[in-house]
Amino acid sequence: MKSEVLAVLTVLVCSGSCLQCYDRAELLKAKEGIVQCACENNRNCVNNTCWGNYCIYTLVDEVERRGCLPSLEQCHVPDRPGLYCDCCFTNFCNQNSSVPKEDPVEGKYMREILLVAVSLLVLLMVIAAGCLILWLRTKRQRHQLVKDDTSMLKVPIGVDPTYGDIFDEFCTSGSGTGLPYLVQRTMARQISLVECVGKGRYGEVWRGTWMGESVAVKIFSSRDEQSWFRETEIYNTVQLRHENILGFIASDMTSKNSSTQLWLVTHFHELGSLYDFLQYRTLDPESCLCMCLSIASGLVHLHTEILSTQGKPAIAHRDLKSRNILVKRNGQCCIADLGLAVIHSQSNDYLDVGNNPRVGTKRYMAPEVLDESIRVDVFESYKQTDIWALGLVLWEITRRTIVNGIVEEYRPPFFDVVPSDPSFEEMKKVVCVDQYRPSLHNRLHSHPILSAIAKIMKECWFQSPSARLTALRVRKTISKFDQDHDYDIDKLKLDL
Repeated sequence: MKSEVLAVLTVLVCSGSCLQCYDRAELLKAKEGIVQCACENNRNCVNNTCWGNYCIYTLVDEVERRGCLPSLEQCHVPDRPGLYCDCCFTNFCNQNSSVPKEDPVEGKYMREILLVAVSLLVLLMVIAAGCLILWLRTKRQRHQLVKDDTSMLKVPIGVDPTYGDIFDEFCTSGSGTGLPYLVQRTMARQISLVECVGKGRYGEVWRGTWMGESVAVKIFSSRDEQSWFRETEIYNTVQLRHENILGFIASDMTSKNSSTQLWLVTHFHELGSLYDFLQYRTLDPESCLCMCLSIASGLVHLHTEILSTQGKPAIAHRDLKSRNILVKRNGQCCIADLGLAVIHSQSNDYLDVGNNPRVGTKRYMAPEVLDESIRVDVFESYKQTDIWALGLVLWEITRRTIVNGIVEEYRPPFFDVVPSDPSFEEMKKVVCVDQYRPSLHNRLHSHPILSAIAKIMKECWFQSPSARLTALRVRKTISKFDQDHDYDIDKLKLDL
């Protein structure tokens, strides 16, 4: 009975600490206990032993103690750093007790293994994310290539704007003079500029909206006023309207930020210039033939003088190149940028070369222009320089035409012999002195269409201007070839 009372009192005075309970138990010296325990570092030990109902081993702040407890409830281990407590109930069971210690070598290896495992997991996640991004990008590019590949797609999804309703509303003749003069003078206030679609030395080209239709607005810089004036003058020529000549709508001047802007408003063709188009598109031979025929047809219309009540003088372009040719949705092209054009009327006996000091593009200049042997007082001389440039444009188109699964990257004429911005002297040496001509790939001779166009190109590049083909002969040759081989050019479309 005495032992039980002492045990109860011990439980009441304990504060939950295993060490405190242990000290109280030793003070009571539970001699009535049934288990003999090892006793160490305790003032109540007798011959390093003691008696109790349970044996205890503690480690507090790296000090080991062993002894006895009367009840199991006193063997409570609080959640406190630096304390370890172990109770047992057989003789001397606490004699060999100790705190389990981590093997330092094994612990080091475990930490290293864990670190390697985490690193590998992170690396795998990064690789997986990279592969996913690469797959998505490849899929998007493949989808874009399929979308952009026009060599196998023929069915049109849209037509070029005709602007017919707009012109009918303003009662124009449709002969090429655009809108009435008074209407043109108010165009800048009626057009909303939407986005800039091109920039160059002359200024900028914007897509605008006018009466629900998209229009192209060419904004000339002030230093290029002569080009704007000349192009306005040319476009106002009667009977200039043709499906392969860029449609003219109006010309106007406006003020913005205290500066004068010179606007030329034309039809809008979303595919942009032939130069831009050939950068990322390829053609099949029939589409190539369609483009070449349309450019030749447009040049024929410019070069031809029409004698009638409202006649049209003959016009030479003087700056024909792929950047000045626009691509229409029906697969044909139209000639643009008449800022350097020359006008000739045989019936009225006059030659108007304009006052624009700007010269043409050096890369497309004919030999007689480069060596300055051109007869500037003869209109035929200017037409012959257009034919030289036409041959170079046809060469650019055929490079991007697929034959037997082979196609070449887009390159400008003479890319292999002159730098990206050649000087006048560099072009003169290549074209006049070396008499170099663009090379033709062997695949062109294996297809009847490309072989015929290659022959036309060579006849456009004769050193002697008088030996070159005329625009009319080029058009007739391509048209006859089309008829002989039963290709329906009118049905060749670009699906976009």
